[in-house]
Amino acid sequence: MISIDRQCALLGISRSAYYYQAAEIDPIDLALMKQIDEQYTRTPFYGVLRMTAWLRRCGHRVNPKRVRRLMRLMGLEALYPKPNLSFASAAHPKFPYLLKGLTIDRPNQVWSADITYIRLQSGFIYLVAILDWFSRYVLSWEISTTLDKAFCLSALQRALAVSSPEIFNTDQGVQFTSADFVGALQTAGIRVSMDGRGRAFDNIFVERLWRTVKYEEVYLHSYQTVCEARLHLEKYFHFYNTQRLHQALDYRPPCEIYFQEGLGGTPIWIDRRSSIVGQM
Repeated sequence: MISIDRQCALLGISRSAYYYQAAEIDPIDLALMKQIDEQYTRTPFYGVLRMTAWLRRCGHRVNPKRVRRLMRLMGLEALYPKPNLSFASAAHPKFPYLLKGLTIDRPNQVWSADITYIRLQSGFIYLVAILDWFSRYVLSWEISTTLDKAFCLSALQRALAVSSPEIFNTDQGVQFTSADFVGALQTAGIRVSMDGRGRAFDNIFVERLWRTVKYEEVYLHSYQTVCEARLHLEKYFHFYNTQRLHQALDYRPPCEIYFQEGLGGTPIWIDRRSSIVGQM
């Protein structure tokens, strides 16, 4: 019989994720979160007030305070230009946004990362992905039951096992501004770029990725457990990278663009269960 430790290692999950039981959430809150998630995917520029108004039009008796709490729990913030009403903070190092006016013309020129909310039948998890801007290739991804930095660092380490970008762009979330994350990039000689606060679509390609993942995978299934979500996402990202034809790529899959034009060799894949690079 295979031990729990070995099963977790084969699946690429921690023991805590294996034993994870969704926290007791008010069923009404959970239903609202599912609707907020779908509407936000359609209209990422909806803030608390617009989302509240939309939910009310759908027949829900909600106030902005409740919607704000749920959107914060989901890690959602409206994508629209906001006035600069805050002073600079020394809480984390500031890095400029390096992509304005930059022509993206080759793989490994720019990578970016972002986090999104993924619903379960009775709870939710978070998904982080690292994307090559030129090829749309997803270099790595990871899920977590919390918004700590560990799963983002894990995704970064696996991506850097494939290659290294010239520039790495993120938002100013605490996971990406942590000393460990920024330090790993700087140690690898990678230039750090960060979205400006309130800047609309600075990380547009990852936002498009989330929309694709949710419409083509997440909303078509009802994940019961963390393990089930991982297995479905594993299959989907393999399909996305190796088979899904992208109009912007002249109807070719991302791996064809990334490896033929980037690394110039036989396409490779990362076995996430063992973090070993192998041939496709």
